[in-house]
Amino acid sequence: MEILAQLVGGLVLLGLGGEGVVRGAVGIARRLGLSELLIGLTLVGFGTSAPELLTSVNAALSGSPGIALGNVVGSNISNVLLVFATVAMIRPMPVNPAAITRDGLVMIAAALVLIALALCTGELTRLAGGGLLTLLVIYILTVWWIERRGGPAAQMHEGEAHSHDPAPQALWLSAMFALGGLGLLVFGADLLVAGAITLARVAGMSETAIGLTIVAIGTSLPELVATLAAALKGKSDVAFGNIVGSNIYNVFGILGVTSLVRPITIPEDVTLVDWAVFGGSGALLLLFATTGKRVTRLEGACLFVLYAAYVAYLLGVAR
Repeated sequence: MEILAQLVGGLVLLGLGGEGVVRGAVGIARRLGLSELLIGLTLVGFGTSAPELLTSVNAALSGSPGIALGNVVGSNISNVLLVFATVAMIRPMPVNPAAITRDGLVMIAAALVLIALALCTGELTRLAGGGLLTLLVIYILTVWWIERRGGPAAQMHEGEAHSHDPAPQALWLSAMFALGGLGLLVFGADLLVAGAITLARVAGMSETAIGLTIVAIGTSLPELVATLAAALKGKSDVAFGNIVGSNIYNVFGILGVTSLVRPITIPEDVTLVDWAVFGGSGALLLLFATTGKRVTRLEGACLFVLYAAYVAYLLGVAR
């Protein structure tokens, strides 16, 4: 019961904290006169990935690289094969290829960069972390420069800036939301990582397997809420953007910051199957979204079945 309380309590605090940080940061940004495009590209992207960030940094500092890496790899997999699949099965989503193709390709490129680093070096060093963060900055600046004059992709990112409204109007209230949310994130990440480590020991599973499943699914819950809300409002491009943006930030931002704080040794039990599902899920999502200009219920079901098969594989092999 104590382990369950730690896991559930940590996930609840991470969800509340992430939402508080996003709403507070967006409120502050608007008071300072930042554009909706820039807010959508930066603050919302970082904010929705805040649970993954605090969890991975906490795990790395606790000497649990399996949870730190598994959290990001598993979150990206569950974002596509679980979160987006579930939303598509509830409501098929029309997609404008002009709005999502570029960011979708960046998502795939980010996955390939991480796979190459992991397989070629076996470690995410501080130098690699700095490189990942540099790629994120280049991506943000490039997109902002291209989209200042508008267009479908710009409208998508501006829509993301409103996905966590209403933001507090008063500057002091926005600051309190942001600081309070940060506090909840720190405490929630500590609870979740402690519970995950204990569960791995009790259940006889590796920390990597726990990170790829329970921790990853838990930290992806904010994406599920945001994506479902956008889809039900008919904002399918924003729903797609939430998933793609989160996956880009997870690799370039979360692992970049985490490996700067403490280098991450790639666990030996991260297999080629994990990397194939990690890279392939994003490619499959982009294929579904661009070929038929919509993601159907059947395609969503296919993604969900793949996730179920992957989880069965994780539980069925000795790790």
